[in-house]
Amino acid sequence: MTERTRAPSRRKTRILVVDDHPLVREGLAARIAPQPDMEICGEASSVSEGLAQVKATSPDVCLIDVQLVDSHGIDLIKEIHSRFPSVKMLVVSAFDESLYAERALRAGAYGYINKRELQDNVLDALRTVIDGQRYLSPKMTQQLVGQLVGSKDSLDANPIQRLSDRELEIFQLIGHGNTTGAIARQLHLSPHTIDTHREKIKRKLDLKNAAELQRAATQWMLENG
Repeated sequence: MTERTRAPSRRKTRILVVDDHPLVREGLAARIAPQPDMEICGEASSVSEGLAQVKATSPDVCLIDVQLVDSHGIDLIKEIHSRFPSVKMLVVSAFDESLYAERALRAGAYGYINKRELQDNVLDALRTVIDGQRYLSPKMTQQLVGQLVGSKDSLDANPIQRLSDRELEIFQLIGHGNTTGAIARQLHLSPHTIDTHREKIKRKLDLKNAAELQRAATQWMLENG
């Protein structure tokens, strides 16, 4: 009598967490660790660390925050999508999805979840993305449908959406009190390029001068950061 052959178990989905807050990374790891079909394969806090970890650990899915230590999560999503196209990505952020969800999807992410929903919905969001489907809240889905059929209400209600990804990143850095020189060094761009972006931001947001730009950016970060 021969022993019955055991069916091979399904490989766990490997998940890389990229977030600049250690407590958030620990919380996500604690939520995912007990799941029989998932495992954490690595952690990172910056774009450079995230890319290195993707190369070293070969994750199936990356959980990525919008704000990272050295740059913007959207930049990391674009890099991963270009260099590691098989890796799926889910954005986890404290920022309202109305501002970043569409940007994240355009960059190559499969979904967006607000950090306030992590405890209840992160596992559902992960499994949705693992299955190759998009994950958004019902509210965000309706907003995108409205844009698809030509609605301009969202742009009128939130002119920040007029900013490009780079302009929004610079607007945030201005709101944190960074000078043109500091922003240029952090983004590895010239001060002239930063000044050009500042002018475009002022024009798109109908701001008259540098003082109005600084006030608007600071207020926006207080409300959204």
